[in-house]
Amino acid sequence: MKVLVIGSGGREHAMVWKLAQSPRVEKIYCAPGNAGIAQIAECVAISVDAVEQLADFVEREQIDLTVVGPEAALLAGVVDFFEERGLRIFGPRREAALLEGSKAYAKAVMMANKVPTAEYQTFTKVEEALRYIREKGAPIVVKADGLAAGKGVVVAQTLTEAEAAVRSIMQDKSFGEAGSQVVIEEFLQGEEATVLAFVDGKTVKLMVPSQDHKQVFDGDKGPNTGGMGTYAPVPKVGAELLRQVEETIVQPIVRAMAAKGTPYKGVLYTGLMLTGQGPKVIEFNARFGDPETQVVLPLLETDLVDAAEAVIDGKLASIDLKWKNGAAVCVVLAAKGYPGPYPKGDRIEGLDGLPDNVAVFHAGTEKKEGQFQTNGGRVLNVVGFGADLRQAKEAAYRGVEQIRFDGMHYRTDISDKALQ
Repeated sequence: MKVLVIGSGGREHAMVWKLAQSPRVEKIYCAPGNAGIAQIAECVAISVDAVEQLADFVEREQIDLTVVGPEAALLAGVVDFFEERGLRIFGPRREAALLEGSKAYAKAVMMANKVPTAEYQTFTKVEEALRYIREKGAPIVVKADGLAAGKGVVVAQTLTEAEAAVRSIMQDKSFGEAGSQVVIEEFLQGEEATVLAFVDGKTVKLMVPSQDHKQVFDGDKGPNTGGMGTYAPVPKVGAELLRQVEETIVQPIVRAMAAKGTPYKGVLYTGLMLTGQGPKVIEFNARFGDPETQVVLPLLETDLVDAAEAVIDGKLASIDLKWKNGAAVCVVLAAKGYPGPYPKGDRIEGLDGLPDNVAVFHAGTEKKEGQFQTNGGRVLNVVGFGADLRQAKEAAYRGVEQIRFDGMHYRTDISDKALQ
């Protein structure tokens, strides 16, 4: 069969890499893709939200299955458009993807269905938001309501920081229209974890849990990024906790979306805080996480094509998801200055001759005159595999040591929370 993956980052490279392992797949296209993806798929210069162009391409090339990576495509209605044309596509329709597209909407659904989450209020006026912050005190969390590439969240330790965040998001429009409304919520204490799930509208199958590292520097210091690294599995998230997450969070949300007439089909990403009162939802995403996918998909033994088709056909209950033993650790190599402004076009060296237990997924690269160069803030995802987290971490950092580009920076403590 022929498959199209929509997207251009490290997550999509991992998806293409996984799909390429399926005996059912003979050709993969990626729109728009990147220089790393181009090594295993044919990249097509169509942007992720050009839904009509994408559908035309799929019809012209007689592509059997389309798999959506980024949220921008989902919220542009790519799944709705494809389904109206009778094309097979993996991902939620636009209305269901609002669980990610609007934090206020997601909060309202959680509250209505008694899903455990932080106490919150939403605001469209700056003064009202500031008054609420002063009333509640710090630490407190300020979130842009809409899509902000994983960066629209400020965990403010002081009132001054919280007020500055509100002004930056709402007045200065630092995230554009995503900040015309803010969600302000209580600060939850605990450790974060991510649980991805395949969902076919009614049946839920959880994936191996992972843990993202959002802050740019070691020890969770510095500003939030799109994610500086991940590991899977998470020893703290055992079978009993996963059962609790499924029964008190994922199933109620899936039932609620079906009852609204907007059934959820695709991957549901649940970002959790493991609090003293049990797991609470920080956020939902409507797709595979980035960089969580880079450690979760390598551990999936089941053919990804089979899983995706079972979701599309509403037959997920008939599939037995199998997972490999072992662990994966992903370290993100970032450009100088990221998550602030960063240069592009720096030469990347050391990508050849990496050991077998290391995979490199390209996030922001391009190729000029046969040479890979930086072309984004998060440049490369170096993933190490091992029998356990310690071995996986060693493999990942051995891979990192071999790669160089000007101003390259990364965290040295990915997976340490699990190893301590």
